[in-house]
Amino acid sequence: MSTSTTVAEVVSGYADHLRSRDVSEHTARAYVSDVTDFLDHAVHSTKVRLGKRAEEQKRPSQMETARIDVAAIELDDLRSWLIALDDAGAAKSTVARKIAAVRSFFAFGVNRLGLSNNPAARLRTPKKDSRLPTVLKPHQAAELISAAEAPPSDGSAAGGPAAEGRSPGGSDDDPLDAAKRLRDAAILEMLYATAVRVSELTDLDRSDVDHRSAMITVLGKGNKERRVPFGAPAQRALDAWLSVRHLFAGPDSGEALFLGVRGRRIGARQVRELVHRYGTDDPSAPDIGPHGLRHSAATHMLDRGADLRQIQELLGHSTMSSTQIYTHVSMQRLQETYRRAHPRA
Repeated sequence: MSTSTTVAEVVSGYADHLRSRDVSEHTARAYVSDVTDFLDHAVHSTKVRLGKRAEEQKRPSQMETARIDVAAIELDDLRSWLIALDDAGAAKSTVARKIAAVRSFFAFGVNRLGLSNNPAARLRTPKKDSRLPTVLKPHQAAELISAAEAPPSDGSAAGGPAAEGRSPGGSDDDPLDAAKRLRDAAILEMLYATAVRVSELTDLDRSDVDHRSAMITVLGKGNKERRVPFGAPAQRALDAWLSVRHLFAGPDSGEALFLGVRGRRIGARQVRELVHRYGTDDPSAPDIGPHGLRHSAATHMLDRGADLRQIQELLGHSTMSSTQIYTHVSMQRLQETYRRAHPRA
């Protein structure tokens, strides 16, 4: 295969390669997006742009058909892309993932496209931020979940129909509005009860829930399967949602556990939005997303005496180093309590 081809052909070939390597769908989607973003940057570079003026190449409608010589890409092109990401305020964790993606892409280029070298191999991965994760206090987590259970005062409230593109103004007696609140409450309960990642939650099918043992089967990173327990409040919320799920179900629902209002499997973006929306009900609580609920659950368990290895297993961390951050969060909270409560602090 020639190294001079269209962006669409390059990306398609790389996506096929990832599928053949049995990479998780979530990782493959992120890597393809990152590589597309880089090639979008590279195609405007003087060294790799072929045959068209720069102003022509900048038109989004022509990006897929724009031609690019992958062999002409150099380390400077990658560095200029990383500078642009830094200027845009990208988090270090995001930059680290993007570097991993382009390294993978150029390794594919060496093996499949006949490239003589991998310019991304010389990129340095930024060190992770040392900031501790933001977590809720236990009562704040409880209030976040209860916000979904309370009927909204009008259609524009956090749980109202406007949140997913439906017209506002529905009454509290509207079955779809009531079903949506039950779904949202079940999502929040399950996120906090199981500490799963948002992608793991949205990938759940009804068959992944074992109601008898109150466990879910989760497919995590690296396609590793694990069983995760959940408590009685989550069980009640889940049962309530499943009793009205048929109101949302349609031809495209399949076996998805959680559905959007259009009857398809709910997406990670919708879940993030609903967590943020319900979080606004408590102005004293930090603004968090689904991952913040995961952090909060792990921290609260550690505060109550859970073993760190058990938390590691619950979260699906491959190494203990990822889990140990919660010991720092717990110690920080202890120090704050000490400073507030001890007369000689």
